[in-house]
Amino acid sequence: MQHLLDVSLFNSMIRMVAPILLAALGGAICTRVGLFNVALEGFVLVGAFAAIVGNHFTGNVFLAVLIAIAVTVLFSLVFAYISIHLQANVIIVGISFNFLALGLTAFCLRAFFHVKGAFYDKDMVGLPKWDIPLIKDIPVLGGIVSGHTPLIYLAFLLVFALHYFFFKTVLGFRLKAVGENPVAAKSIGINVNRMQYMGILLCGVFCGLAGAQLSLGQVTLFTEGMTAGRGFIALVATMLGQANPLGVMASSLLFGLMDAFSIRLQGFSLPTHFTQMLPYVVTLLAMLVFRKNNFKEDAQKLNGSSR
Repeated sequence: MQHLLDVSLFNSMIRMVAPILLAALGGAICTRVGLFNVALEGFVLVGAFAAIVGNHFTGNVFLAVLIAIAVTVLFSLVFAYISIHLQANVIIVGISFNFLALGLTAFCLRAFFHVKGAFYDKDMVGLPKWDIPLIKDIPVLGGIVSGHTPLIYLAFLLVFALHYFFFKTVLGFRLKAVGENPVAAKSIGINVNRMQYMGILLCGVFCGLAGAQLSLGQVTLFTEGMTAGRGFIALVATMLGQANPLGVMASSLLFGLMDAFSIRLQGFSLPTHFTQMLPYVVTLLAMLVFRKNNFKEDAQKLNGSSR
């Protein structure tokens, strides 16, 4: 067990959790405005590709992150227009955008770089890793917390910023009102469509950051479908966390730990296919627990109303 549960495992967990956490926070914003966004997978994939393209053509990693955000926001704007303005079914639109992102990034990979499958440039510089003064010298804690990219630290800061935004600001309560009862929100003068547009565009910002961390922070390359289901795991993390940023962070940490644990198990001569499925098995189990808890809550509400 000491070879399994060591400092490097938890350091890897923090690194693995960042894309999931950022995408899940974006999903939480959409949930707050009453939209169940299943297109997180596609949003993150577009952000990951845009970050690589931006880095390749500008040579500036932070400018590449901004390009990833801008492209993902544009992608999410189209999603918002179809879902809100055209009143299309948001689930169907989300699934379609996941496939669109998969095909679009594969096509652009050939168009921009004239390669198939993956693009790697040995001269490309990824996101820097920051060592936190004083903390890096603390045994155990320093090995876990220090030495990560700026986007990882930003992800955890955004958890608390978003929690404050949701529960301490007027705009946050307006978002909640739109999600819980859009008719009532509209009756008191809240522009429902504007709030929903804002929620989806903010989700695009978060997913753009997640994609940039995935392609420039964890690795410095792009492969077709490199999100590998992280967007769907983020969606489950949003559901488990009840769209509460602190709950979303806790559930994301669980999935990040399982992701890091699956990589660690590969060093124990276990079959790769078995270890790679571990995060998804945990995701399915988490969904069962979530569904069971929801069933109990619904039963309690039904008993209360009958009395």
